Amino acid sequence: MMDGEDFRTCLISMGYNMGEAEFARIMSIVDPNRLGVVTFQAFIDFMSRETADTDTADQVMASFKVLAGDKNYILAEELRRELPPDQAEYCISRMAPYTGPDAVPGALDYMSFSTALYGESDL
Repeated sequence: MMDGEDFRTCLISMGYNMGEAEFARIMSIVDPNRLGVVTFQAFIDFMSRETADTDTADQVMASFKVLAGDKNYILAEELRRELPPDQAEYCISRMAPYTGPDAVPGALDYMSFSTALYGESDL
């Protein structure tokens, strides 16, 4: 078991950046009886929920591959057709040209974009 301040310190050390309201919301989840303590099981349950909602680069690449019709690249037209305009333009402006052997004019590299998005390489 840990008290609320230890839990806050733990969250901050894992990269959470939260104000008082966000921390109070999290505490209401992990300490619903408002006892001021977080049990190990409550901590594990919270972290499991948090990480279950996190996409990985592989999941994002798989999603782009579906949008691209199973090709190793995606075209700007496909992104504009499948994504909301702001998301499509974000991707188009940041994806490098695809240079694989099956490249066509205008092909974009969603694989390097996906890994860069998750800090596994540089965008």
